[in-house]
Amino acid sequence: MRIAVQQEPFDLGAEANAFAAGDTGSGAIVTFTGVVRDLAQGDLDVMEIEHYPGMTEKALAKIANEAKARWSLGDVLVIHRYGRLAPGDRIMMVATAARHRKDAFEAAEYLMDYLKSRAPFWKKERTADGAEWVASRDEDEDALKRW
Repeated sequence: MRIAVQQEPFDLGAEANAFAAGDTGSGAIVTFTGVVRDLAQGDLDVMEIEHYPGMTEKALAKIANEAKARWSLGDVLVIHRYGRLAPGDRIMMVATAARHRKDAFEAAEYLMDYLKSRAPFWKKERTADGAEWVASRDEDEDALKRW
């Protein structure tokens, strides 16, 4: 299991290949990459992401361990960036490996829902008109209820 909270960009292909390297016990590897999307008006300059070092990694490791136990995963990878990110930048990556695809898909979805709603990151969107904190959305909270 690897948890990385980092400012620098990550190479999606290299991370996926490294995650899968040498794994002969898994029948499924699922990856998901989140990307900073522009606002509906198309005027997002940057998204600023803040976190508390130490606390954030512990929280991500806890939920990753819960996913490993619940879905009998062979391995888990969570990468989440912080700092100033522009539209189109990769913001996060989740990878899960399991003997069966259902476990890998469900665990990845569970981790993504957690990252979107509960992970201790704070996001601020900056446009030419100013900055605004990103509020949690009801649909993100509702997604957690199924788990």
